[in-house]
Amino acid sequence: MNPFRYLVACLGVCGLLGLSASAGAMAQAQTPPSLPQGFTQEQYDGLVDAISRAVAKRLREEPAPGATPAASSTPASVAAPAASASEDGVLAQEAAAFAERAGAVMRAFPDLIGAYRALPAALDRSAQGGRGLWSFIAMAVVALGLAIGSERAVAAALAPFRARLVSGAAAEAGRGGLARLAGLALLDLVGLATVWAAAGVLSGLWFAGSDGQARLGAALLSAAFAWRLYMLAFRIVLRPATPQARLAAMSDEDAHAVYTRVSAIVLLILAGRIALRVAVALQAPQDAVAAGQIVQNLALLGVFLWVSVASRRAVAGWFVGLAGASGAGQTLGRHWLAIAVPFFVALCGAQVYGAVLRKPAIPAAMLFTLNAVLSVILFRTLVEAVERRAAHTSREAAFGLLARCLTVAVLIAAGVLIAQTWIVDVLGLVDAKGWRALTRSSLTAGLTLFMAYVGFELVGFYTRRYETTQGPGGPAEEDEHAAAASRVATLMPLMRTALLAFIGVIALLVVLSEWGVNITPLIAGASVFGLALSFGSQTLVRDIVSGVFYLADDAFRVGEYIDCGKAKGTVEGFTLRSIRLRHQNGQVHTIPFGQLGQITNFSRDWTTVKFNLRFARDTDVEKLRKTVKKIGQEMLDDPEMKDEFLAPLKLQGVADVADNALIMRFKFTVRPGKPSYIQREAVKRMVRAFPELGIEFANSMVSVQALGEHVDSAAAGAAVTSLLQRVKAAETTGAG
Repeated sequence: MNPFRYLVACLGVCGLLGLSASAGAMAQAQTPPSLPQGFTQEQYDGLVDAISRAVAKRLREEPAPGATPAASSTPASVAAPAASASEDGVLAQEAAAFAERAGAVMRAFPDLIGAYRALPAALDRSAQGGRGLWSFIAMAVVALGLAIGSERAVAAALAPFRARLVSGAAAEAGRGGLARLAGLALLDLVGLATVWAAAGVLSGLWFAGSDGQARLGAALLSAAFAWRLYMLAFRIVLRPATPQARLAAMSDEDAHAVYTRVSAIVLLILAGRIALRVAVALQAPQDAVAAGQIVQNLALLGVFLWVSVASRRAVAGWFVGLAGASGAGQTLGRHWLAIAVPFFVALCGAQVYGAVLRKPAIPAAMLFTLNAVLSVILFRTLVEAVERRAAHTSREAAFGLLARCLTVAVLIAAGVLIAQTWIVDVLGLVDAKGWRALTRSSLTAGLTLFMAYVGFELVGFYTRRYETTQGPGGPAEEDEHAAAASRVATLMPLMRTALLAFIGVIALLVVLSEWGVNITPLIAGASVFGLALSFGSQTLVRDIVSGVFYLADDAFRVGEYIDCGKAKGTVEGFTLRSIRLRHQNGQVHTIPFGQLGQITNFSRDWTTVKFNLRFARDTDVEKLRKTVKKIGQEMLDDPEMKDEFLAPLKLQGVADVADNALIMRFKFTVRPGKPSYIQREAVKRMVRAFPELGIEFANSMVSVQALGEHVDSAAAGAAVTSLLQRVKAAETTGAG
């Protein structure tokens, strides 16, 4: 998978810090003491930003006061340093403005403390006949306990169902494990819905109205629901108490520690968010609220760094598990902390910058970016868990295909949204209308490329089902029968190549056309190039055309043994131009289709094997025939060989009569693949059975018959020895 995914994964743990960005944004959205009639804070900020951009654009377009027309003829070598100096001046002014504003903001921090001192009096409604401070605190604590406790109560009531789901949620459970994981997530959603309902009911009963107590109580209940909502994703992924259903690659101890730390950090962020909203409600000065935001983010940075260092080993194991077999991904996963820490610092700096200069666009963009990154991490973790469980089902390849396509779609969507946030909202390179115009033409191109990717995956998925891999056979595999591929499996590599080329070319032409490129010259040029190639490479064209007709005639298939005159062997594969044969001795022959010529295929339909054996001259032929027939029947009953036979072993008759032997011919018909093995097995059984029945094979002894009277064997032997010595001496003399 793309290494970008793992880089994104390494940054994802930073996403929790993004919650504090929303606190800053909300605080800045509520801090102005007064707004023009009919304007919201967002509308007011948008109007100010639009006016600022318009003024800056007008100033850039208009010449400086006192400029003369001769200024337009300034050489580029002079204009470039001037532009650089102008940029340096802008940066210096920005830095000076930031330093000045930062000093003013931090000097207003005591005002924030003073505003908080007025909080008890603002919450005490006893003078107006309402609840006192301590009564409100007690009711708020009880309300929070009831809201959080409702989830625990539902979990306890559903514990038997949860236990049954957990018992079958392991990765080895296959498709049933996936269903049980979905069931556990549904139970968690039921608990979350209970918290939402309890918070809504309690807010309506105890904290209705617009006074300070009602708003703070409702904010506390909303924060409780937000805490449980945010932790839902981590609970589904980490499952501290149920390792069978855990999606992330962590131990029980690590999962519990990471979940506890994340939960505590989320609570701290939500508490800081409420504190800033309280300061706004107490009408604290805007600079004082900004000072509180700075202090809060610096404190959160320290907490995040501590949690990251404490969880570095557990999170590294999680990310390495997401990386799979990718070496680069595993390296990034192991060293995620070196990437995350600079981003923590950058996020904190963006928060401080936005609070000081009252520019929430950059912190909001970083918040959105990191939330998108975190979503990608959780999605990839879910996909990896689904793939692990799908590996134990018959639809493993289909799950893998779906997972890859969904991953690419999610990455594309996240990238587009992040790009829009930074290009439009932060950098202001184009406005929303310009972005829509920019993406209108790119949308079709992007969808085309995505559909081309899906097409590639589908072609690979369906063609791999018919492929037959022919590996090099060793001596130990000589008797093993490698089944020949079907005609579809033989043609599938060429079909896959043709389909992938077709999809790629069509997608490229569509994308170029959407981007305004005239594709007519490209098509014409490709046609001319193809024509020139056909004339200049006649041998190549002959090889390709010959291969097409060989395949159309079904002359051979992968796994079949053929003889083409120049070479013979088993077909291991072929390309558009040549065929690859492996000889039984191990040599590999690569032959262009144009040089194949006549093909003899030894692996089609059936094979009849005929072989001769020599027997003694006085052998009973009828007895031999019956014995061979019995052996053939035994081989038909053998489970290992019975499926190979089409006609049993039998004695065909006397093939020849030699001086001292009868040459008998045997034959059998089997399926292609193992005829030599069947022949050796038949001879072995005959050699074992014939001596027991008195059937003897012929020997190589030469019989010499002497005429006349009895010959002394000793004298005959001496005469033969003397004759051999004279022959040897004559040969030696002739050689000399």
